[in-house]
Amino acid sequence: MDLLKDLALENLRLEMDEDGIAVVTLARAAKRNALNAETVEELIEVFSRLPRAGARAVVLRADGTHFCAGLDLVEHHSEQRRPEDFMHLCLRWHEAFNKMEYGGVPIIAALKGAVVGGGLELASSAHVRVADQGTYFALPEGQRGLFTGGGATIRVADLVGKARMIDMMLTGRIYQRDEAVQVGLCQYLVEDSEVKAMELARTAAANPPLSNFAICSGISHMQNMSALDASYAESVLAGIVNTQAASNERLEAFANKTGARVRPE
Repeated sequence: MDLLKDLALENLRLEMDEDGIAVVTLARAAKRNALNAETVEELIEVFSRLPRAGARAVVLRADGTHFCAGLDLVEHHSEQRRPEDFMHLCLRWHEAFNKMEYGGVPIIAALKGAVVGGGLELASSAHVRVADQGTYFALPEGQRGLFTGGGATIRVADLVGKARMIDMMLTGRIYQRDEAVQVGLCQYLVEDSEVKAMELARTAAANPPLSNFAICSGISHMQNMSALDASYAESVLAGIVNTQAASNERLEAFANKTGARVRPE
């Protein structure tokens, strides 16, 4: 927790309870939580520190009625950036989102309202996405004369497939409710996304941290490898994780019939 004390945050809020559940809040409600350059730097700092500060799970939420409307277009227009300037800004977005995806701590995104453009890139960097009935997803870059720069071609295309992503960008197609779940933009559709996200975070936090680290970083790394390299890496991770003390304790409970069983409700 000491690693979090000197954080100077203007666009985010960060809290962590005694169980290691961290809540990261996007706090630019007046801008529909659009991501300006300063917010991206704060995301890098926060998600660099949380794994080392003992966080066992993270809920990513937002103030106001919208999760995130994407790139701060007003800032972008007023800055009149040169191509190389915007390229470097995009690299900072990638730095932030890679810290999230590969940090090894489960991140549960509580979504509402707009999850648009860079907001969808941010949400796709979380490990689990929970939407409410008013959540809508879009990539309107084509209509704005833009192209994605924060990893949508990697993560969103992985979630929904190349053809759906191209359709979203060309036509401005919006996904919401059951259709958003069906195409893979979110895993849960509920009345209150923040309550469900916290429930999921507490469930994940009860797992051994080493298991969560493998799940929340190893799988993404293996998706970037050849099948042969991924099979080797998976074997190495399994060798480490499946012989940890916490595994032995839980396997003993299973063998003694005192551990939880996998059963449908």
